[in-house]
Amino acid sequence: MRKKVSADQDLHAQENVQQAASEPGSACTEGADRGPSAALQDESAQQNARIAELEAELSAQREQLDKFRDELLRRAAEFENFRKIKERESQQAGTKALENTIRELLPLVDDLKRVLLNAPHILEITAEAKPYIDGVELLKRNFDKWLAGKGVSEIESVGRKLDVHFHEAISMIEVPGTEPEIIVEEYQTGYLLGERVIRHARVIVAK
Repeated sequence: MRKKVSADQDLHAQENVQQAASEPGSACTEGADRGPSAALQDESAQQNARIAELEAELSAQREQLDKFRDELLRRAAEFENFRKIKERESQQAGTKALENTIRELLPLVDDLKRVLLNAPHILEITAEAKPYIDGVELLKRNFDKWLAGKGVSEIESVGRKLDVHFHEAISMIEVPGTEPEIIVEEYQTGYLLGERVIRHARVIVAK
């Protein structure tokens, strides 16, 4: 009797399960309805999310790269400016040192010129002085060559109108037939280093 009741109960339970599975909206029916299409949609959504994540990461990397590039360009510009400043300072220091050296040598050049100006008178006194005069002339030529090699040139004076940028008038005299402020005599030669005056010419001008 008990076995019969148990069998009836099992049969009734199976019928209930079959009925529940056949009802619309049941869990079994929903799982069956989702099928492969739903799985593909889930996978596609995950891929889209991953793509969006990678794009955001790529954008962040590009932004960081742009910052690094701007910083590198800024540092390169700073270094180039620093290099130019140091190069200019070095050139100025070299030019200043050369200018000072030339200024110290100019009195010696002046002395050589005075000796040569008086050479005819010296030779009249004694012919034995000729070798010494020749030596002075050679020394003067070598000095002139060295100065020219450094970019030094004499300032032209006699016959020109006084220009305070290049000349210093130390005296004025009456010279008939000569216009005022025309240089008639050079007392001391002036010199240029390139286009820079390193010593003004000291001159005498007509009134």
